[in-house]
Amino acid sequence: MKSFKQLRTEAKEVWDKPNPKAERGESEKLSPAAKARARARAKAAGRPYPNMVDNIWAARNEETEIDEAPAWTRKEGKSPSGGLNAKGIASYRRENPGSKLSMAVTTPPSKLKPGGKAANRRKSFCARMSGVEGPMKKPNGDPTRKALALRKWNC
Repeated sequence: MKSFKQLRTEAKEVWDKPNPKAERGESEKLSPAAKARARARAKAAGRPYPNMVDNIWAARNEETEIDEAPAWTRKEGKSPSGGLNAKGIASYRRENPGSKLSMAVTTPPSKLKPGGKAANRRKSFCARMSGVEGPMKKPNGDPTRKALALRKWNC
């Protein structure tokens, strides 16, 4: 019977084994989207990229991944009056588990209870968003997303 040490020295690591698909001519390169996911995964884990671990993960998950961006980053997840709509918020929560993102406080400040939860959320949002650098109008004169959000929150 072989010892564990003998078995360990005989076992080949993944990178030492030949690629069976490459031998049959079926090997495929990673798509640009899969490479981007692998690079993002490596960065999040603090690993340098390129590396085999993240490339293997991306290759295995390439078929199951949806290449379409989540709704909160597209027009259909954004409200024309500023901020995200219900579909955008739902897609953000799916993409970011544990997120507590909720709808904007659109109630006028005079109707809010001073020091209440909604009033404090509104005050905090307005303080943070008002300090964001950037224009309030696009070159064509339309308001930017920043201006729309500030208006929606009654800032």
